[in-house]
Amino acid sequence: MELVKVGEKTYYIKNNTNIGVYKVSDNDVYLIDTGNDKEAGKKILKIMTEQEWNVKGIISTHSHADHIGGNKVIQDRTNCIILANKIEKCFTEFPILEPSLLYGAYPFKDLTNKFLMAKESSVISIDKNLPDGLEYFNLKGHSFDMIGIKTSDDVYFLADSLVSAETIKKYHVFFLHDVKEYLNTLDFLDTLNGALYIPSHCEANNNITRLININREKIFEICDAICDICNKEKTFEEILKAVFDKYNLTMNANQYVLVGSTIKAYISYLYNEDKLTYNIKDNKMTWIVK
Repeated sequence: MELVKVGEKTYYIKNNTNIGVYKVSDNDVYLIDTGNDKEAGKKILKIMTEQEWNVKGIISTHSHADHIGGNKVIQDRTNCIILANKIEKCFTEFPILEPSLLYGAYPFKDLTNKFLMAKESSVISIDKNLPDGLEYFNLKGHSFDMIGIKTSDDVYFLADSLVSAETIKKYHVFFLHDVKEYLNTLDFLDTLNGALYIPSHCEANNNITRLININREKIFEICDAICDICNKEKTFEEILKAVFDKYNLTMNANQYVLVGSTIKAYISYLYNEDKLTYNIKDNKMTWIVK
């Protein structure tokens, strides 16, 4: 982890999940996300100690385990508050909801791992509780109520609203909960005019236009691919296998629920956009292009 100063009061810790740091006084800071597990939390606390900073609060952009994994150890050791938005607050307090959502029922034991389920932490609503100098904005689509944070230095922390070009090239299918909302978020990002943008899993950049376009184009590509797959009636499992095969993805339990949930989000979007329809025959649901 490397601490980088990007404004008078704004820093970030370069990591697999970038961590925002905002100074609210000479010695007190708020963190934006905490990484993927207890060890990430400990490393963040080590940096805070080296800087002689106190963690007053954590802002969780959303409730995925790689963003809230360090919450519990940091809260336990500092007694800081944790702020989250609406549904993300519930999932952060009750992490079993995440694998349950992805699987569609109580998850079998292989899904209750730190990759999909963080430790619980105590959370309050972000509304009316942000310190001066910070504001939040909605970035729906990747999860229910994901937010980004703008600091007084005109730095935008963009959570998982953008996926790196390298990740898209390698994996193609990235996790989405709501395709239409994600496209709306990309349109919103196109309107921003900040000094610096810090997505959670990309390099900090002062221009995100190209990356927005890469993300948008991949969404439309996958929509077209699913429609092509559904030229003949296909069950969901057949669609999922076809997507894995097309992009040379390797299935395991985690990927089954993550990619599977994402493909269901695409199917919902395409049905709502009147591109797909379904039939139920012999107790089997199939999807076909209209």
